[in-house]
Amino acid sequence: MTQIPANPHSRHVESQWTQARIDHARDRLLAFAGTSAERYAVVFTANATAAIRLAAEITPIEQHGEFCYTRESHTSVVGVRSLAADQGVHLRPIEFTDIGEVTAPARCRGTSLLAYPAQCNFSGQRFPLNVADTVSKLYGSTSDTHVPWWVLVDAAAYAASSPLRLDAHGAGPDFVAMSMYKIFGAPTGLGALLIRRSSVPFLRTKRYFGGGTVAGLTFDQPWQVYRSDIEARLEDGTVNFHDIISLHHALDAHANIYDSIDMVARHARAVTEYAVRELRALRHRNGRLVCEVYGHTGESVFGPTVAFNVKDRAGRYIGYMEVERLAVMAGISLRAGRFCNPGAAQKWLCLSAPELMKHASLGYVCGDDHDLVDDKPVGALRVSFGAMTSIEDIDQLVKFLLYQFRDYNMSESAISRLPIDTMEISPTALSVNAQVDKVIIYPIKSCHGWTVPSGTSWLVTRHGLKYDRVFVLMREHSLLPMQQKQVPNMALIRPRVDIDKSTLVLDAPGHESLEISLRPEDLKLETTETQVCSTRVRAVRVRSDRISLWLSSVLSVSCYLACEPRLLESGANTPHNSCYPDKSFANKAQILMVTQESSRQ
Repeated sequence: MTQIPANPHSRHVESQWTQARIDHARDRLLAFAGTSAERYAVVFTANATAAIRLAAEITPIEQHGEFCYTRESHTSVVGVRSLAADQGVHLRPIEFTDIGEVTAPARCRGTSLLAYPAQCNFSGQRFPLNVADTVSKLYGSTSDTHVPWWVLVDAAAYAASSPLRLDAHGAGPDFVAMSMYKIFGAPTGLGALLIRRSSVPFLRTKRYFGGGTVAGLTFDQPWQVYRSDIEARLEDGTVNFHDIISLHHALDAHANIYDSIDMVARHARAVTEYAVRELRALRHRNGRLVCEVYGHTGESVFGPTVAFNVKDRAGRYIGYMEVERLAVMAGISLRAGRFCNPGAAQKWLCLSAPELMKHASLGYVCGDDHDLVDDKPVGALRVSFGAMTSIEDIDQLVKFLLYQFRDYNMSESAISRLPIDTMEISPTALSVNAQVDKVIIYPIKSCHGWTVPSGTSWLVTRHGLKYDRVFVLMREHSLLPMQQKQVPNMALIRPRVDIDKSTLVLDAPGHESLEISLRPEDLKLETTETQVCSTRVRAVRVRSDRISLWLSSVLSVSCYLACEPRLLESGANTPHNSCYPDKSFANKAQILMVTQESSRQ
């Protein structure tokens, strides 16, 4: 008989079957972590971040205690300081090497929490899992007491490529945060907090309680009795039973494909050593390094994560966002930025707190396109290796870096700024040994392009090709233009320019054509603002129910049309407003040249 998963907070057959599968998933996850239900409890959460927050909420930190977190901590761990500060707890960011001094009995201030990652997600640096056992031996804990220091280990990055073996570390951490998708690839939206059983009697009672967590309560009196088992007590509401059940499939697939996490660890270590060696061997012809690799030297242990930046032949940094964009076109997946790890980023990139605060005051934020400030990188590139990584993958990355950046010169890479206000281009107007086959413009950013009729001269203004990316589509209350990546139906909107009438005609399947004037005086405009690649750009809303309804109908998304009037028919040569960049809604360059060979590929 096929079983149908159901809410486990019931007694019918499907509910009981679901609960049994959940309990079995807990046992299997504990076995994967090298322990058992006798020593640890598994509390399922939405992700590793939720597990870290839960651990902070139930740790009985005293007001005169401390919350200590090491430099390599993920933002999700650093964020605990806000919860601790609300309780009046002393905050202490430390280096991992300071743990012995900080946790010494001679300077104990009361019940405190120490949090650190088993593996830094920026550089891959690893840290031992026996800290809790070392601290426990310092204080000589018994079954009736808990040592003043509670220990939280963020194992989200580490557990993906190395065995935890929690039973091999003596007392073991009080809490271990895990992410299922980082280990198995799926399910997403599922994390786990492993709680040491011997620590359970000393946990702080959660302030909030949800459905399924209490054994009894009253409506009109502040009285409730929590469930005795820690899992039910801490899992508010209905657990994500579909994803928990799918965890069985993830564990089965992992075992069938890789045999064990030990096999994954050996493979990941081998490919990482090969990658670091190859990246460090890359040289410009003058002998300078192509890549600056962070870490993976000395006596420290590093996992299968490598962070680096690329330099030109003069030793100047190349913007990591530029490298990432080229990598995407080459089919290579890199991550760029500071990777939600402020401490490690500051350490390896030599960024001070005042510098980061200054960057923020200038409008530079995490995730934007500002990769170099005063010629200094504010982030890096990261490659992570795992069970599926091959030597061929690394060779592909190395070939890409060699092809794109060997002997690259930053000063020669900038496109010359032509001293023109307007000029016309035609298929034979280039002085280089090339011929323009066709000119394609995109009147509405992210929608379909329009090919300029063969033999037709086309105007180039200081903003780029005439009518190219002069419009964007916007959602209400959003600063960001809509993109085809988020709204694929934008590709259905096919524009064409009626040169004689100075109009833009839009066509879409199942809809009548829409005609829009390209003269700003014919449009009802309302100034607003938008951002393109984190750059502030003026966008003027076209107030027209006819246009907005047509676009919304085609895309099945409520939206409106916006433009930059300077780029339209009579506004192309209007004075430049220095408050906004002197370009269209293009991401970076106003003109992109693509060879026929690249187009075929």
